[in-house]
Amino acid sequence: MNYENMTQHQSNRKIKVWNSIIILLSGIGLIVFIAVLSSQVRQLILDYLAEHVIHKETSINQEWNELFFKFSMFGIFSILFFDYCTLANSGRALVQKVKQDIKECLSEIDFRSFLKPSFVLLGVYLLGILTIIRANFLYRDDIGRAILGSRLWFLGSRYVSEIFSIFVHADANLTEISPLPQLLAILFITAASVLLVYVLTEKVTIIRLLASIPLGLSPFFLENLSYKFDAPYMALSILVSIVPFLFIARKKAFLFVSIVSLLIMCMLYQAASGIYMMIIVVLCFLYWNKGEKTIKEIFSFLGIAAFAFCFAMLLFRFFLMKPFPEYSPYASSAMLPASRIISGTLGNIKDHAMIINNDLGMIWKTGIVIVLLFFIIKSIYSSAQRKIFSFFISILVIALSFILSYGVYSVLTIPLYHPRALLGFGVFLSIMCIIVSDFKKIAAVAVLALNWCFLIFAFSYGNALADQARYAEFRISILLHDLSALNFDRSEDDMLVQINNSIDFTPSVKNIAKHDPIIERLVPCRLNDYYFDYIYCFNYFNYYKQFHFNNLENEGMQSFIDFNSLDLPVVLDSYYHTIKSDGKRILIILKH
Repeated sequence: MNYENMTQHQSNRKIKVWNSIIILLSGIGLIVFIAVLSSQVRQLILDYLAEHVIHKETSINQEWNELFFKFSMFGIFSILFFDYCTLANSGRALVQKVKQDIKECLSEIDFRSFLKPSFVLLGVYLLGILTIIRANFLYRDDIGRAILGSRLWFLGSRYVSEIFSIFVHADANLTEISPLPQLLAILFITAASVLLVYVLTEKVTIIRLLASIPLGLSPFFLENLSYKFDAPYMALSILVSIVPFLFIARKKAFLFVSIVSLLIMCMLYQAASGIYMMIIVVLCFLYWNKGEKTIKEIFSFLGIAAFAFCFAMLLFRFFLMKPFPEYSPYASSAMLPASRIISGTLGNIKDHAMIINNDLGMIWKTGIVIVLLFFIIKSIYSSAQRKIFSFFISILVIALSFILSYGVYSVLTIPLYHPRALLGFGVFLSIMCIIVSDFKKIAAVAVLALNWCFLIFAFSYGNALADQARYAEFRISILLHDLSALNFDRSEDDMLVQINNSIDFTPSVKNIAKHDPIIERLVPCRLNDYYFDYIYCFNYFNYYKQFHFNNLENEGMQSFIDFNSLDLPVVLDSYYHTIKSDGKRILIILKH
């Protein structure tokens, strides 16, 4: 046997061994997942988790039963697909083709040319969040994560965030390690800005990168950056939504990377779900307007992208998504019923537009309108098509991109309208600014002026957080002092506490709100009936051994009792609050 035959024989033997191992492991995996499909096995697993991991009553088992069933189906699907790609000749050929396409696409990109402009943008973003980091503000969910060490991202189907956080915090138990997570978020956002500029223009310049600032420093994404624990995963969701466009020149690679990236995005932060299709719409318009591709090529590209998006969303919806509880007032993961899909979607889009309009100050609105006008003018000026077509279609692209910026939230029964959920609007502005920035000098000036406003607001916002934190701690300290001075009998059973009103805004926040109304939605008021604010007031200051919160005792607030209706006697009345109590129930009325 000659050397070549020996080598071939050894290679075939290795392939057979690996195939045997794959078949064995796949068989074990299929047996496990099929077993989990059995309700009895699922019940045993859930009982164990409820007792040793989740520490909740078995009343949650209906939700978890459904989730485990979905995971099992997804596991079976994944194993069968993996076996096809590794065992079948056609599957191996497909994998080799996709790998080769990915390598070719990456080899065609000069990543070194990104470095210098990227450092400039990184410096701008770091400057933009300087006051936010300096404020050292525990933002909403941060309070519970810092005190309790719990992640719980899986409750919102954010499984990648759940796993990634273990590596970021070097422990399954979360600890407060800021500003590291926020710095990671800035790195991801910088990379996202660079890739977005490259995808839209194929050449990265400092001016274009500066034009992309709304992606990371829009007033809406500032809320995402305020979270000490969530920030990197929210930022990464934007980055992975843009990555597929690096492979746009190879259809198979683009399709594969799109599906994987969109699934990862959904398991990071679903508010970024509109970014992918928004970029698709803009690229199709640019290809058509400049005459770079034929109508057939554009529709082929659009079809592949639409298929990838729909396929990824369906996989996530039917195999990975954990529904929100039906009684949750926070938001809903349920889609609008078929009978209301059109009217409900239009209503959500209208609400989305009105909220953004109410959030933005007049100077911002003026700057945005100017940028959009320059987008229309540039589209007409550089068009290879009939000018009248370019005019109307450019307006249509603006409207469609704005609608898509809200992602799948537009079709939900109860969408989320917190600023962090509107991060797509910042990406929308970034796209418009990047395209306009190299049109005329006056257009570049308009873009940079708008982005300068966003940068200045970021400074104001961070300082407002610090000022509000100072005032909140002052009010909480007085409240806890007065509760302590009342000297409730510690031998009594745990007492129920209910708080009316919230700590109001400081004068500095009210001053900012005169021209930038969004500040009052960004800066949290402590004790505003938000769960983690109660934890902050009592647990954070080690004043929790005796008190429980009446309106948070049961999920869904099913046994809520309004203490205002009990006519409790006043035990203390001060400038800042009134305390009523009968010795077992305490009503705290905060004054503004």
